[in-house]
Amino acid sequence: MNNIVAIVGRPNVGKSTFFNRLIQRREAIVDSVSGVTRDRNYGKSEWNGKEFSVIDTGGYIKGSDDIFEGEIRRQVELAIDEADVIIFVVDVEDGITPMDDEVAKLLRKVTKPVLLAVNKVDNAMRVDDAIEFYNLGLGDYYTIAGMSGSGTGELLDALTDLLPEPEEVEEEEALPRFAVVGRPNAGKSSFINALIGEDRYIVTDIAGTTRDAIDTKYNRFGFEFNLVDTAGIRRKAKVKEDLEFYSVMRSVRAIEHSDICILMIDATRGFEGQDQSIFWLAEKNRKGVVILVNKWDLVEKDTMSTRDYEKRIREELQPFNDVPILFVSALTKQRLLKALETAVQVFENRKQRVATSKLNELMLPIIENNPPPALKGKYIKIKYCMQLPTPTPQFVFFCNLPQYVKEPYRRFIENKLRENYDFSGVPIDIYFRQK
Repeated sequence: MNNIVAIVGRPNVGKSTFFNRLIQRREAIVDSVSGVTRDRNYGKSEWNGKEFSVIDTGGYIKGSDDIFEGEIRRQVELAIDEADVIIFVVDVEDGITPMDDEVAKLLRKVTKPVLLAVNKVDNAMRVDDAIEFYNLGLGDYYTIAGMSGSGTGELLDALTDLLPEPEEVEEEEALPRFAVVGRPNAGKSSFINALIGEDRYIVTDIAGTTRDAIDTKYNRFGFEFNLVDTAGIRRKAKVKEDLEFYSVMRSVRAIEHSDICILMIDATRGFEGQDQSIFWLAEKNRKGVVILVNKWDLVEKDTMSTRDYEKRIREELQPFNDVPILFVSALTKQRLLKALETAVQVFENRKQRVATSKLNELMLPIIENNPPPALKGKYIKIKYCMQLPTPTPQFVFFCNLPQYVKEPYRRFIENKLRENYDFSGVPIDIYFRQK
């Protein structure tokens, strides 16, 4: 399983700068996909050959100073519940503040590993100033400077020592994994219970047993796959239901370990910011997506038709709006089988391979008739294209000046591919390379 590392601490200690430093080595490899900035509180990082997900809790805290304290406490409690390792960031300039003490008090009770990072230590004088942080009672600390990156190497070495060795993945024909994700109360449990045909109330009272999403093997109507249920992960009593951070943190694991994400939306509430965060999380991880608008039986049909509703959702999903959207009701079992068929179809779309000869036959004439615009008097000539042998659809186009190909042309190429091949529900990566 992928490990989750949460960065906690009070506002303005430099959590986000440190977070950006952690994920940038990954972001540089991944193409700058439009829409990535929508989920700037979550990213992936890798160090010493170990990959982990990083969550910056600071990005989720909204509100005035007096609300901050309660918010931070909730964030830290959530991180304690959900993360595998916690990095607690403090600021050497301010020394220990009452709020740092509060956070430390929560972290001292935890059995999970906590790393204390003293930030903004960018000269020798400040190294001595950092000594006072021993008083937090969290043991040794690491001095870092998030801006310049000094000291982060030692901290990351310590972090990766705490993470388990990456498991060897067996190359057997594993069953596809469909994760049911969405914000609290969108009807994920009802959907799964309706599919399985029994009330599988996947809850235990023992803290920690339901940490990972629960798999159910599904084999009916000719479909066979694993349903990964995030609904089975009941919220801890102390976590407030409305916390956006809660859904996103819950969804991270399920999404990363799935092939297809079935995103459930509550029709009575509409497509909200939190649904969007989860959608972009799936898109960023290059997973297939199917959107189910649940509780459609509760919506007054004359005020809003399916067409208007769908149009509104698609506007929110720009530029990746080639996603199947179905209107269902888990309660009346309306269109549930259709939802499954669609998810299976998206899984097939994600696996499909286009023969190189066919791809060139199709794309080269299109490119010839609509070449990329010339830049600074230089003409871009695309000579050849192929699909890469990757788990998700990626295409590479070989040309003389790849650096001059801009985003609108990349989107044009993607649209042409989608017009001719069914990649509905699947993100496509397009690269331009020197021939």
